[in-house]
Amino acid sequence: MQLSVSVRIIESSCKTKLNLPMDRFLKAVSDSGAAAVCMRASAAGVKSYSEYRIGLCQSIEEAGLVVSMVTADSDVPLNNDRGPMSLQNIGPSLDVAESLNCDLIRVCLKTKADIKAAQKATDEAAERGIRLAHQLHTATIFEEVDQVLSVLKKINRENFGIIYEPANLMVNGQSYATDTVERLAPHIMNVYVQNHRLNPEGGDSLETYCRGEVRFDHLPLWEEGGVDFGEVFKALKKIGYDGYFTIHQAQGIRTPEDAAKYINRCQEFVAQYQ
Repeated sequence: MQLSVSVRIIESSCKTKLNLPMDRFLKAVSDSGAAAVCMRASAAGVKSYSEYRIGLCQSIEEAGLVVSMVTADSDVPLNNDRGPMSLQNIGPSLDVAESLNCDLIRVCLKTKADIKAAQKATDEAAERGIRLAHQLHTATIFEEVDQVLSVLKKINRENFGIIYEPANLMVNGQSYATDTVERLAPHIMNVYVQNHRLNPEGGDSLETYCRGEVRFDHLPLWEEGGVDFGEVFKALKKIGYDGYFTIHQAQGIRTPEDAAKYINRCQEFVAQYQ
């Protein structure tokens, strides 16, 4: 597995702008020994000029990195009612991915009514050698494992898959260990990790389709009591997963020093399981 770090760690809470310049972020990722960055629209997306994206791609390459995945539209990570709209016009998102030399785009489906648009968008992506993937996420039709497999069967495209994310599976009341990973294995195109601890009195909450409101605490990736990452790595090794393992924990980092410290700590945490 190759370590990737999401731009999310330096995003502001609105998910549309950054707290830290990209050059400082790229240096921290490169210095840590990670292989890639996971791009977000807050840094480069459909609203960015192509010249900017091309320049950013050059900076990424000069840092010795690649882009593991692109989330080209801010409505996708915001997971709002506009999240699926990029499927209606996937061309601009494909342009973003191409300008960053990336072949994987994260998309959003909120209801079964979005499946037809997903099929059309995936076919258009295939013409340009690009894949689309959906994160296992709350308040989407990718919450529960049986449902996920059913939707994937309906989409029925080789270049459409999923982003395995154990914390959201846990929030949705699903198993996230070997039994689930083996079922999802043919469809996994990326792995996202963050750490939550379920807590009825927790300070954060997410709305789910399957369980209503679920409260939880955010934990550092390496803190026990949340996701059992020993089981996660065991499951991924069992299926022979060798793609990107992306640090996707929201941090709101504001200084280069904090970015470097956090990324290095994550690198050390992941290394113990490699």
